[in-house]
Amino acid sequence: MKTTRRQFMIYSASGLATLSLAQQAQAQALIAETEPQAVALGYKALATAVDKAKFPKYADGQICANCTLYQVKSPEAGGCAVLPGKLVAAAGWCNVYVKKA
Repeated sequence: MKTTRRQFMIYSASGLATLSLAQQAQAQALIAETEPQAVALGYKALATAVDKAKFPKYADGQICANCTLYQVKSPEAGGCAVLPGKLVAAAGWCNVYVKKA
């Protein structure tokens, strides 16, 4: 079967679109607490699990959802200016928490 130029262009465009969508889906993965960036920031997906002795800056009620750096994507997770390309849990916390004004 011989491929025409039109078919080649259609297949190429659809292939590029697929790659683009795959990269976006991969870039928006929820960050794991064990990732080096998360460990360095003291990130916990559940703020109540923060070790208060290790992170004395933590106070009850501080969660990612009410942090200035948090960018809402869904009720459960969103982006963070400190962790570009990753999602953080809305109920999470890290050591760079800054309360929204």
